[in-house]
Amino acid sequence: MPVRPAMPVRRPAAALATLLALTACGDGDVGRPADSKAAGAAGDGCITDYDPGKDYFPVKSTLKHAKNFSLRYEKSYQVLTVNEPYPKGRPESYVLVKCGAPKPELTGDLAGAQQVTTPVKSLYSASTTHLPLLSETGTLDVLTGVAGSKHISSAEVRERVASGKVVEYAKDRTLNAELVIGAKPDVLMTQGTDDPQYPKLRQAGIAVVANAEWLESSPLGRAEWVKAMAALTGAEKRAGEVFDTIEGDYGKVAARAAAAVTAGKPVQVLPGTMYQGTWNMAPGGSYAGKLIKDAGGTYPWADDPGTGNLQLNFEAVYAKGGDAPVWLVGEKWASTADPVKADRRYGELKAVSAGEVWTNTKALGPEGGNDYFERGVLRPDLVLADIFALLHPDQAKDHTFTFYTKVPRT
Repeated sequence: MPVRPAMPVRRPAAALATLLALTACGDGDVGRPADSKAAGAAGDGCITDYDPGKDYFPVKSTLKHAKNFSLRYEKSYQVLTVNEPYPKGRPESYVLVKCGAPKPELTGDLAGAQQVTTPVKSLYSASTTHLPLLSETGTLDVLTGVAGSKHISSAEVRERVASGKVVEYAKDRTLNAELVIGAKPDVLMTQGTDDPQYPKLRQAGIAVVANAEWLESSPLGRAEWVKAMAALTGAEKRAGEVFDTIEGDYGKVAARAAAAVTAGKPVQVLPGTMYQGTWNMAPGGSYAGKLIKDAGGTYPWADDPGTGNLQLNFEAVYAKGGDAPVWLVGEKWASTADPVKADRRYGELKAVSAGEVWTNTKALGPEGGNDYFERGVLRPDLVLADIFALLHPDQAKDHTFTFYTKVPRT
């Protein structure tokens, strides 16, 4: 299920990416300094006088929602484990060692684990969704490589690419292993898929660390991956502050939505569009399904506990959801005439005739990259606020939309 345009694209742009118009995004405090150093550490975060009995992690991240990764702390290193680094992949653990501390001698499952010196100084990113994890924790300076810049919306990151501070290592959507090996970044963070070049990078001493947040089924679970990034950059304190704010704001919107539902009833929604003849419908247990529910909406497949896509044809969707008054999409439609041009059957949907078609394409970058996909993982609070406002306009009259915009009625 597509979550965002990655660098390079990691999975097909199925229609459900449209309703992942239910992800996140938003402003945020950029440029905050990384966490202050621990006792016994230099200004760069490195240990100066190593003491095997001292705990060098005064600030420890704790996880509340994420299920696909875990963090375990020892005195001078931590173990980051990604349970499913890519679909059906076996768990991978990474030993993150504070610089200035000796590398631990490990046995068992960790004997062959990659060891990474932290905080990292150079990171290559395979996905645009990693960028806010850095910028909102004040650690963007470690970014030295992106797979490609076309889909990047951040003006700050685009400037860094233009100035040569950040290089592109997969401009043609194929990873250039020789370029990466020559640059010797501390870490290449994946986009939650496997690549035949990764073993080659590991053999050359490049740590390949998986970011598979898109396999999380909850919005806050995906956002909590900011703590996985912070484990690499040493920004645990700031990451905790960022996430706590997001979690709190998300909860406030969800509470307002619950109150609106109690006073009335959930608003019927139709999510997604057709893609290559198939409507990929999100079941209620999925990421998108949970966002709809938390915004005070519902749809015919909301009670399905599954997390994967339901493969449906137009007739099946129309029979159950064709009369929904609101349609959530991710298409760059200029007016409601555009969906009818794409597929005349769309004209039969009630939301089209009512003029209640909403798209998550309000904030587009200079080359067409959608900022919704770039920041969405980290900011489900802002996406939820958008969805709540469009479903319950009487409850959010002063809301300024961040990512959603109504498609003009023809």
